[in-house]
Amino acid sequence: MSRTAGRYKAVIFDLDGVITDTAHYHYLAWKRTADSVGAPFDEEFNEQLKGVDRMGSLALILARAPRSFSNEEKLALADAKNRHYQELIATMTPGDLLPGALDALEAVRAAGLKTGLASVSKNAFTVLDRLGIRDRFDTVVDAAQIANSKPHPEIFLTAAAQLGLAPVDCLGVEDAVAGVASIKDAGMVAVGVGKPEVLTQADRVIPSMLEFRLEDY
Repeated sequence: MSRTAGRYKAVIFDLDGVITDTAHYHYLAWKRTADSVGAPFDEEFNEQLKGVDRMGSLALILARAPRSFSNEEKLALADAKNRHYQELIATMTPGDLLPGALDALEAVRAAGLKTGLASVSKNAFTVLDRLGIRDRFDTVVDAAQIANSKPHPEIFLTAAAQLGLAPVDCLGVEDAVAGVASIKDAGMVAVGVGKPEVLTQADRVIPSMLEFRLEDY
């Protein structure tokens, strides 16, 4: 048994930015929402929404709007954003998997480890189906199953529990600051996908999933 296979029993992946890149679809949907309420919105500000759930992201956008909104208006805006996002992701195919993502999943399973997905997206199952990889995961935890969004550790703790494992037996993979914080607070080792100067809490940072190697952790 390899050192890695002996150290970990599962790898829990984030979805957006790790397995596939739906960030552009989220950007387009949020941009339309922001424009409709007169809130300034660009790609730089969009970075602040990474790893944040829908209502949390909407709150950040509406804080820049010229007026306040009732709870009913907020729910309507969130629903409209989600409908537009669903229209966009309906065009996804297995070709939208990020380079290296499928190889990483297959390497984890080939090593005898379990695989989990921890995504704050309420559309996680739809995206997995569009990508054709739902059966590659032993458990999937989405926003509908948790009360606290990232950076709270609940989503990764829930994934570990559903896998029947202790957090210390799991390796987490994330591309967002909030996600890495969630992994660390859950008591797991965190692999960040992105820039080391951004994902400062991660135990190790790789530039893309093409560099994911189980033996490195």
